[in-house]
Amino acid sequence: MRTHSCSQTGPTYIADEPRSAKPGILQIIEIPGLHAQPRQAARHPPRCCQHTHTTRSTTLKVHPIATMFPPLTDEELHELTASVRTHGLRHPIVLGPDGVLLDGRNRLAVCEALGIEPRFTTYEGDDPDGYALNVNIRQRNLTTGQAAMIATKAQAGTETNEHLAPEAAIRSLSERTGVSTGRLELADFVMRHEPNLVDLVITRAVSLDEAHGTALVSKARAQASREHLARLRTEAPDLADRVITGEFTGIQAWNKYRERVKEDIRQRRVATYLLCDVVTALAHTRGSRTFAKYDPQYQAPGRPVTRETIAHAMTALTEMGAVWRERNLP
Repeated sequence: MRTHSCSQTGPTYIADEPRSAKPGILQIIEIPGLHAQPRQAARHPPRCCQHTHTTRSTTLKVHPIATMFPPLTDEELHELTASVRTHGLRHPIVLGPDGVLLDGRNRLAVCEALGIEPRFTTYEGDDPDGYALNVNIRQRNLTTGQAAMIATKAQAGTETNEHLAPEAAIRSLSERTGVSTGRLELADFVMRHEPNLVDLVITRAVSLDEAHGTALVSKARAQASREHLARLRTEAPDLADRVITGEFTGIQAWNKYRERVKEDIRQRRVATYLLCDVVTALAHTRGSRTFAKYDPQYQAPGRPVTRETIAHAMTALTEMGAVWRERNLP
């Protein structure tokens, strides 16, 4: 640890890398315009979740990975405020070579609220992204699910991640962050199949295990939807086209198809019962002279048997015979 002391008119700078952080080289620097005069301490500690932090005369951009971490709880914020008020700033605010804040936005906000001059250091390693991720994961009081989800979100889309197989990428991320591969695998699954739950896991509104269960259901539904669409392309291409054009969702089109199938079954059942009753009964009259006993005065209302009706019946039986031959029915 290196200590740089100034005269009584200036602040004392202490360069000590936060415990358990990824090794890197930290250099103390003074930021022009950040020497605010002490002022009365704020009654309530500030919330620190913004992407930039404004001091009295300078606005610091916060590293995107640092902004992924949830705000401190009220208890954590009060503890930090009490510690800085009593002991001063133990760990300086860490900036990247480009002046982007990598670590310490909560400490900086507390210093501003208490009117305490903050100290700054510059990270001089070759992986500011990794440093911002690792130091915050190791210093914050996170659940394993939160840590896994933040690490996964930070890693997504990076060049390193794109050039590695999924299993290798997860192992590499585990080695760099200390988060178990098992938790990282769950987080990766949630990000791929239920991305709207990612931030809810990070803020602890939903546990990683709960999100994973929901993601399993979502994956199964997505797979079923793909299978349904493939089947619709063969059995109901008009419905498949309406899915492609966005008129129907996959589920809506599948439900329409099931309604069609259900209606088709109902119609086939009715037709079969009708033909079994009518044709079988008609066949039984063959050679029985039943036709000779037909008396119009006893005919069913609205259902007279005329020569035209008989002609239509004979045509229907001819058509029925053709269908039976076509379908090779007995």
